[in-house]
Amino acid sequence: MNPLFATINTDLSGLHALVTAGPTHEAIDPVRYISNQSTGKMGYAVAEVLAERGATVTLVSGPTSQTASHPAIAVVRVQSAAEMYAVCLDYFPTASITVLAAAVADYTPKVVADRKIKTKEPAFLLELVRTVDIAASLGRQKRDDQFLVGFALETDNELANARAKLVSKNLDLIVLNSLRDQGAAFGHDTNQVTILHRDGAIHRFGLKAKRAVAHDIADEVSVALNTMPLN
Repeated sequence: MNPLFATINTDLSGLHALVTAGPTHEAIDPVRYISNQSTGKMGYAVAEVLAERGATVTLVSGPTSQTASHPAIAVVRVQSAAEMYAVCLDYFPTASITVLAAAVADYTPKVVADRKIKTKEPAFLLELVRTVDIAASLGRQKRDDQFLVGFALETDNELANARAKLVSKNLDLIVLNSLRDQGAAFGHDTNQVTILHRDGAIHRFGLKAKRAVAHDIADEVSVALNTMPLN
């Protein structure tokens, strides 16, 4: 066993955690979809760590090859942003901790063809509409005894953009990734994050394995939970 995790505490025992992970697939027709490069590795790592530290975890997963091994994790698999939103609405009321690590599509096709679209014209116009902002919706519903964590993947004005999302979506904490950091974000087994708290605190971490990053996130959540009422 890695000595870093040889003595994992159970500081989250008795809590229900809701975690989202992976991409979403927004159907164009029965064989095509819009998606992104998320693998789900970060969200699955968070779910595993929260379960190891005592929480009962509901993991809402978009399409990914990742698997969850801990018996305290119940995986609900979805395809689209709309499906992920619907499942989150069901489980959010009982969650003390919610970690929104999924890379949810911002747009989805306005019309989904019921048959494969044939390749005929040299150009094809696809009209898109906004998907529901899951973080903002849950932030509006959040009670004082619930802790809501979001993720921000940025390329420019990283801290300012992450802080704006933290406030506008009523998050308690946001995990910032920058695409400019080598070895971080989509597809890697490592990540480099900066964690911003609602009270203005900013904690920067170096490049490390996503499992270790998940422990850093859990540590920050655990400390914050000690200052607020729980279910």
